[in-house]
Formats: sequence, structure tokens, C-alpha cells
Amino acid sequence: MGIKAVVFDAYGTLYDVQSVADVTEDAFPGYGGIITQVWRIKQLEYTWLRSLMRRYEDFSVVTRDSLAYTLRLLGLDYDQATFAGIIDKYRHLDLYADAIETLAALKPRKLAILSNGSPDMLNALVVNTGLDRMLDATISVDANKIFKPAPEAYRPIEEVLCIPPHEMLFISANPWDACGAKAFGLNVAWIERVIPEAMALACVESETVAPLTMFKALRTQMDELGVMPDHRLHALSELPKVLSQP
Repeated sequence: MGIKAVVFDAYGTLYDVQSVADVTEDAFPGYGGIITQVWRIKQLEYTWLRSLMRRYEDFSVVTRDSLAYTLRLLGLDYDQATFAGIIDKYRHLDLYADAIETLAALKPRKLAILSNGSPDMLNALVVNTGLDRMLDATISVDANKIFKPAPEAYRPIEEVLCIPPHEMLFISANPWDACGAKAFGLNVAWIERVIPEAMALACVESETVAPLTMFKALRTQMDELGVMPDHRLHALSELPKVLSQP
């Protein structure tokens, strides 16, 4: 494919944002699932709103504000230690099980992260999970003070890696991010981790699961934005095969 660099989104692609449910459930028993889903929805929404309003604050602020919104919405009281403990999970998110093996298989290509995450959040997360030894660069949109999927958010990867967009493959499990990267001019692989048929079945079979399942569906299915990714995968582990194709 002539791909010289593979660039990954971080949250939801290499790192499982749903792993915050461990700490939200510990802090608020019985509410862990709903907190996790609403928090993520509002976190993304705030990045888009702040970009449109041109009132940029880095992702650490967005993450705190969206958690505060979620706890207020659900009527949950908390102290600052509890709040800080939940936020700290973003520095210790779980890697997807196939992440390290996949990155190792993609060498000697350059490997990088491009994320909405603020530099301090990203650097701590990468070091805490050992990816600092595998990546050539960890790039934050903070450089241009605007969040993905704005075109300006993708521009730093060419500047940092010194490789043109047509020789890069961008990977994201977030549909809006995959569309944004494709519109910018990158080769794109979208990881479809949640199959629509399984999602629909979960909604039908359980009244208690249905609302949480619907929240997840809204974030994980391909959007109708007039652009489509070049590759549609179900796991990171499928990437080496895609890159081996002529």
C-alpha cells in the first residue's frame, strides 16, 4: 500500500474508554454504566461545541466539565476526592487486548497517536501503559487549539512525522473521527467494534440494557457525512493483513 506511517486515535481505538466503568461503579454503586455512557457522550459533544464556539479549553477541562454535568444530571453528590479519583482513570485507561501485539507487527513503519487528549493526559497515559517504547510520536490537537474532526486538528501529524497524508493510514474506532480524517485526505481504517445486529438484539432482549445500549450505538455506528473510510475492520489485530495488501 505504500504506507510509511500508521496514526492511531487514542480514546476508544487503542484505549478502552469504557474501562472507566470500574471506578464509576465503585464510586456510585448501581450508576457506573449510566455515568460512563453519558459522560462519554457529553465529553465528545463538548469538544464539538467548543470548537464551533471558538472557546477552546484543553481535553482535561472538557473531561472534568462533562463528568460534572453527568453527576449533576443524575443527582449524585460527591466530594472532590471522589471526583479526582474518577478523573485519574483517564491516565490509566485499559489498552485493548490486541493493541501491543498489533503495534509491534506494524514496525518498521512510523507509529503515532493523534488525539483530542491534552498533552499531559496523553503523555501520562502512554507512559503508564508502556506505549512510549513503541510510538514515534504522541500528538495532541492542543497544538492548533481545535478538536477533531476539524481539518486543522489533523494537520500536525504531517508536520511531526514529515510524511505526506497519502502515505499515512489513520485508524479510529470513532465514526466521526474516521470521517474527519478521510475528509482531510488521509487513508482511513475504521474499527467497527459493535455490530448493529448485536446492538439491536440487546435492545430487544433486555429493558434494563436498552438505554445504555442505545447510548453506545449512537457513538459507534458509521455516520452519514458523505465520506467513507477505506477499510472497515472489527479489531486492531486485522491491521497487519490490511497493510500487507499490494
